Amino acid sequence: MAIASAPLRFEKYEGSGNDFLVIEAGDENAVPRDLAVALCDRHLGVGADGVLLVLPARSPECSARMRVINADGSIPEMCGNGARCVALHIAQGKRVAALRIETDAGIRDCQLQQGGGEAMVTVDMGIVQVAEDCTLLIDGRSFVVAVANAGNPHAVLFGNFSRSDAEHLGPRIATHPSFPHGTNVEFARVGGERIDLLVWERGVGMTSACGTGACATVAVACHKGLARRGVPVTVVLPGGQLQIAVGDNGRTTLRGPARHVFSGQLAGA
Repeated sequence: MAIASAPLRFEKYEGSGNDFLVIEAGDENAVPRDLAVALCDRHLGVGADGVLLVLPARSPECSARMRVINADGSIPEMCGNGARCVALHIAQGKRVAALRIETDAGIRDCQLQQGGGEAMVTVDMGIVQVAEDCTLLIDGRSFVVAVANAGNPHAVLFGNFSRSDAEHLGPRIATHPSFPHGTNVEFARVGGERIDLLVWERGVGMTSACGTGACATVAVACHKGLARRGVPVTVVLPGGQLQIAVGDNGRTTLRGPARHVFSGQLAGA
């Protein structure tokens, strides 16, 4: 694997099975993309869905700035589960229960209920934008896809989709010409105040959980009358459950766990 030019300390965190390497850095270039890819490799590296850089805040009202590098080296605008992990990382050092984090999708307010190296974290995800549905032709079949933006792009399909369906359709939808910058893809089954969800995450693939994907899915469900606004909806993902609430104005909150797993250091060359 690629080796850092100097010893590099990292912290491993996970949120609902979505796992990350959290690295405090002075600037965005501290971890080159090829090094991030090598670190995320589950066979030859540490193993993670992505690297979260904790950078100095640009705004005095924020505790830090979060920069996300996906397992494939791409840079997404936002990561909900990652924001919870970064919030826990910062809160443990400062012993605070509330903080603000800058992201490439805007400022996110976080509230924490801590217990040791774990916490339940509620993140104000801002207003999720729901656009018009589109119809995609894939393998000779038509699929109606709901389009939303939760700080990053999402394509949501409702129905009874199996994991093999998601594995087959996910990459085809994620790279469809209708989404020139790519998209995350959600496969949702709605039942009352519960949504079972599978996610093909842009830059990662099938993932245990996706916070922004859960937010986008519930926002779309509320828009279509499949879920109620102002009422927390339980989103069940392979890695665990998240609680999503969408207000009348579209402002969305994400609540879920974050946990510190272990610390490590990559030796320099």
